[in-house]
Parts: sequence; C-alpha cells; structure tokens
Amino acid sequence: MKEFTLIFRLKDVSDFKPSPEQMQERMNWLAGIAAQNKIADKGNTLLPGPGSSKTVKPNNVVTDGPFTEIKEFISGYVIVKAKNIDEAVEMAKANPIFGQVGGSIEVREVLKRD
Repeated sequence: MKEFTLIFRLKDVSDFKPSPEQMQERMNWLAGIAAQNKIADKGNTLLPGPGSSKTVKPNNVVTDGPFTEIKEFISGYVIVKAKNIDEAVEMAKANPIFGQVGGSIEVREVLKRD
C-alpha cells in the first residue's frame, strides 16, 4: 500500500467552522476509512486566523500569513493508505463536508524515504 495525503482546502474562512452535524458526518467518514485499516495519520486541522501562521522566504525573510483572503486556504489534512491514487481519490470524493460547503481536496502521494 502507498500513502496519500488528502489536503483540505476551503474558499471562505466562514466555512472553517462546520456545524455539529457536519462534524459528525466527517467523523463517520473518517471512521469508515479507519475501519478498513487505511488511516496512516488522522491528520490535523490548521488554524486560519491572524497570528496562527508565518511564511519563511529566501534570505530568512519572515512574513505573516498566508492570509485567508487568498483564493483558497489549507484547513487540514489526513494521510490514508491506498493501492493507488485512484483509490485515494475515491476516499476523498466520499468526504461529506466538502460537497456541502465547497472547497476542494487535493490528493498527493507521499514519498516514503527509507
């Protein structure tokens, strides 16, 4: 099995706080993947608020941000195990929240270094 990161992107910071019902749907979705023993890392939520992120640029220049005023922002991630990227995409497509609030899920294969 390979590992794939599902990167959650939202278009609007107001979508960052899902309803309790949406959170339960997400937990059920994640539990379904876990029941198949396909969770490599349950991931984390990444805070979008002021002061919660910095960007380090060349020559050690540090700026605030990225800011949520940009086109999309990353709200979190999960790492799943799948035979191939198509299977990982199917897992992402089953996520109930992003179908309701918009945004997207980027699927990327993880390069394992031994």
